[in-house]
Amino acid sequence: MSDAHITNHEEDGETRRDFIHIAAGAALAGAVGAVAWPFVKQLGPAADTRAASSAEVDVSKVPLGGEVRVLIGGKPFFVRHRTEKEIAEAEAVNISTLRDPQTDDERLVPKPDGELNRAILVTSGACTHLGCVPVGPGTNTGDYGGWFCPCHGSHYDTSGRIRKGPAPLNLPVPTYEYLSDTLIKISL
Repeated sequence: MSDAHITNHEEDGETRRDFIHIAAGAALAGAVGAVAWPFVKQLGPAADTRAASSAEVDVSKVPLGGEVRVLIGGKPFFVRHRTEKEIAEAEAVNISTLRDPQTDDERLVPKPDGELNRAILVTSGACTHLGCVPVGPGTNTGDYGGWFCPCHGSHYDTSGRIRKGPAPLNLPVPTYEYLSDTLIKISL
């Protein structure tokens, strides 16, 4: 036998051995993953807990100039149907004067067709100062036509942006999506 034939045969053997090691390692990794998955999955929340961490709201049922308060997982949320006047007031604000600058459009989520529904505003219902629940527009409280937190005097405008008082941030916009033009799903 020639030396060249022996060398090629040894190289083929090393290549086959490398392939066997890689294939065995991949099979072992797959088996470990298959065994570990049920253990990892059981660490997550139960189905009833996941269901309690979201809510669907039919925004067509919210009266113009009114709001619906939704409790999800013990946390309050506001779904406000704003009037043309409230929308105009929110859009007219010079955002450079705001403590937590955000445009009104930045506080909205697009509908399935990509358009913004400026009439519907969804925010957290907890004041960003100490977590009290502010009273809503139409209660003749607050200086900017929006929400007022009677606990320590924070004033929010018609877009839920902080305008006056000790609250450091705007009312947060939660994670939500339009399932249709009139149905939204708010999630924690």
